[in-house]
Amino acid sequence: MANFSFDIVSEVDLQEVDNAVNQANKELAQRYDFKDSKSTITYDRKEKKITLVADDDFKLRALTDILSNRMFKRNISLKSLKFAEPERAFEGYLRQVADICMGIDKERAKELTGIIKKLDLKVQVQIEGEKIKVSSPKKDDLQVVIAHLRGLDFPIPLNFCNYR
Repeated sequence: MANFSFDIVSEVDLQEVDNAVNQANKELAQRYDFKDSKSTITYDRKEKKITLVADDDFKLRALTDILSNRMFKRNISLKSLKFAEPERAFEGYLRQVADICMGIDKERAKELTGIIKKLDLKVQVQIEGEKIKVSSPKKDDLQVVIAHLRGLDFPIPLNFCNYR
């Protein structure tokens, strides 16, 4: 009897993040309220960090909105961004760093496995590093699990891949 499976991961397409930041920078260059401003949005792909620098609190909120809109339009979940508290930078500017969260940590993985087990389906759940493998002899059970998890408002973005 065949066993079907899929993986639950929390991943972000870094190229799409790069595209969203580039679009946000283009919008920033065109907006009148940012004329003669030193506000910037920079992206470090290796560190998986986005840094926002703004003249004041109002412009920092506007930068966050611009970035959030561009991320949303590129189908990047805003749950994958973890914003730190704004801090004072050089000459009175404000700096805010947003970390791009990838992978499912142990506590979240245990929480997800508990949710899946409460469904009382004949599925096996295994935590494999930063992903979770769900397997079952019935494809229908796997589809019920996916539908249930998509309906949840989980604090990290969930992606489903390797459906076999």
